[in-house]
Amino acid sequence: MSGEYDLDSGPDPATFAAGAAEPDIDADADDPVYAVGVGPGNQEYLTPRGERAIREADVVVGFTTVVEFVADLTDADLLTCGYKDEAEALEEFGERVAAGESGTAVAMGDPNHSGYQFVGKVQDTVQEHDSDVPVRVVPGISAIQMAASRARTPMEDTEFVTLHKSGDLESDMDRLAAAATVDERHLLVLPRPYDRMPGDIAAFLLEEGADPELEVLVLEKLTHDDEQIHRFTLAELAEHAGGSGTDDTPFSDLVVLAVRQPVAEE
Repeated sequence: MSGEYDLDSGPDPATFAAGAAEPDIDADADDPVYAVGVGPGNQEYLTPRGERAIREADVVVGFTTVVEFVADLTDADLLTCGYKDEAEALEEFGERVAAGESGTAVAMGDPNHSGYQFVGKVQDTVQEHDSDVPVRVVPGISAIQMAASRARTPMEDTEFVTLHKSGDLESDMDRLAAAATVDERHLLVLPRPYDRMPGDIAAFLLEEGADPELEVLVLEKLTHDDEQIHRFTLAELAEHAGGSGTDDTPFSDLVVLAVRQPVAEE
């Protein structure tokens, strides 16, 4: 995938990351770069393996808000970024790994749940500089897992959809509609700040024919000291639809939406 990409027209870095299984572990191969899920933002939910990959790294790269959660765990150089300077930070990261430094990229939650675009960008940059360096994902505890626990929505009975990504969301929204109205499965959704927030998703599901009385939970800042769980019917939550900025929604960007289907009584 090396080179420029446009998330609206492709190629999608997530597709690149999922293009092949990870290579077998080889003791003689170059040390890998690790893509670590740091959990929902509370260090108690960071896995020991993830913590070791961060602690032993020479250089750590990630979005500023993610790196801040783990900065006190390592003496590594920290390359922080936002969306605008992400490419520059990853370029420096790739150059330093190619020069022999050990590198770890950090993502919120679990990369397997919503971080594959970031994994793809890391992998592309690293292998552009040195094609022999493997990138290995270290899973984390995701806010999705925490939400499933709080909302009591077993994953085998639940449709998970992430909207927390750039690019077109039409197929993802179609999956949501089918799960809610045809398959009648619970939903766990990562909204996209701030144009596909919980109220917008609720309004969409109502338009697609979902039951307005479905129980809905907006789970905010899970595992943090200021965690909140807001409870609505689908119709009540839809009243918060509209807008595309922080002032247009009562919720922060650290939310998971859970839609519960009625549980049949035995």
